[in-house]
Amino acid sequence: MSTKIQSKKNDWGKKTLGELVTEDYRRADIFKKHGMDFCCGGAVTLTDACRKNNLALNKVVEEIEQLDNEPAPRGENYAAWDLSFLADYIVNTHHAWLHENTEKIVGYAHKIVEVHGSRHAELKEVAAHFDRIAEDLKGHLQEEEDHFFPAVKRLEATGKAGESPDDSDRRTVQKDLDQLLREHQEVGDAVHEIRRLTSDYAVPQDTCNTYALTYRLLKEFEDDLHKHVHLENNILFPKASALLQQS
Repeated sequence: MSTKIQSKKNDWGKKTLGELVTEDYRRADIFKKHGMDFCCGGAVTLTDACRKNNLALNKVVEEIEQLDNEPAPRGENYAAWDLSFLADYIVNTHHAWLHENTEKIVGYAHKIVEVHGSRHAELKEVAAHFDRIAEDLKGHLQEEEDHFFPAVKRLEATGKAGESPDDSDRRTVQKDLDQLLREHQEVGDAVHEIRRLTSDYAVPQDTCNTYALTYRLLKEFEDDLHKHVHLENNILFPKASALLQQS
């Protein structure tokens, strides 16, 4: 391997998963394929993530570089968006999906426990984990929509106007940053456990359409959560923290 190629590989390896996905969200598919957590675990470098997952760094770098040679879709440079626009996008896209589907998944999860739980004992654990996720998300989403996001928007607006921020907004953002990050990790851990219990959402042959639908929705929930948490943990939260330092 030439010195130039080795240097380039090392440069990629020093970047965190969160940074790499922030630069181009399409890279998330590569990391998901290899079981790398780029949202809650986004602070880990690519080198460390490859080591943890027993992957060759140069092979993953080759996949990233191959992807980079393809035209990127327009409008997905989330890191370039204003915080207010990004917050609205998260609410209108990811919060809306959760509001529409979370209770539906709870119902389906308990339904398949009733019908198939005697033959598939893991379903009771899956339903219990998702019950806790659904309950925790209620307060989490409400805090973001009613307090955190509005405070972030006002901080951004006062900064652009050259005005002094409201102290209560600063306190809200500072308090919520740690709390929301912690809650993301807790939900992420529960989702990973559901994936383990369901063997990556593999549907047994002796089951019904509702069983398959439940697992499909659980996977969609996880996929949506990955992007949702990435946008907050790796883009919105760091920018909000920077606003606090500037104000």
